[in-house]
Amino acid sequence: MLRGKRISVVIPAYNEAKRIGKVLSKIPEFVDEVIVVDDGSEDNTSEVAKNHGAEVIRLKENQGKGTAMREGIKKASGDIVVFIDADGQHNPEEIEKLVFPILKGEADFVIGSRLIKTQGKRPLIRKVSNFLSTSLIKIKLGIDVKDTQSGFRAIRREFLPEIESKRYEVETEVLIKAVKKGARVKEVPVERIYGIETGHFRFEDVLRFLNSLIKY
Repeated sequence: MLRGKRISVVIPAYNEAKRIGKVLSKIPEFVDEVIVVDDGSEDNTSEVAKNHGAEVIRLKENQGKGTAMREGIKKASGDIVVFIDADGQHNPEEIEKLVFPILKGEADFVIGSRLIKTQGKRPLIRKVSNFLSTSLIKIKLGIDVKDTQSGFRAIRREFLPEIESKRYEVETEVLIKAVKKGARVKEVPVERIYGIETGHFRFEDVLRFLNSLIKY
C-alpha cells in the first residue's frame, strides 16, 4: 500500500510459463495483490504463477487479452489497478513510476510510454498500428498520447470502464472510455524490450483498432 491507496496488478497471460516467473519476481513489495489471468494456456503458466504467490484466474479456453483484462478487473480490489504484460517486455520495477502521478493527484490514467530509442526495433505492424492510433486518437479525443497501444498502464479504479473488446483493441477501448469519463492522462517513459514479445498481433488487429475508434 502506498499513501493509503491499495495497489493491484493484473497480468493477462497466455503460454508464458517460461517468462512469467521472472516478471512476478520483480513486482515491487508495495503492491497489495497480483492477479494473473491465464487465458487458456496450454503450458503450466498457472502453476508457475501460483508458485510465485500470484492469485490465478484460469480461463478454460483462449479468449483474448481483452477478456483476460475484464476478468482481472472483476477480481482486483485496488484503488489503483496496474496492467502489465506477462512476457517480460516491461520492467515491473517501474510500476512505481506509473502509480506516483496518480498518488500525487496529477493524473487518473498513466501510460508507460516506450522510449524513443526502441522505435527502430519495433515490428513493422506495431509501428503502423501506433502511428494510426496516435494520430487518430489525437483527432478523436484531443489528447496527445504518443504510445496509445502500450499495455503497461495504471488506472484509478473510478475510471476503469466496462470492457467489451476481446483482443488487442482493448487498449484503445479502455483509453477512449476513460477519457470520456473525464480521466486525466499522463505518459511516463519506461523501458521496453523488443525481440521477446510473444503476443500474436496481426494486421486484423489494426482493423479492430479502427472499428473500436469508431464504436467508442
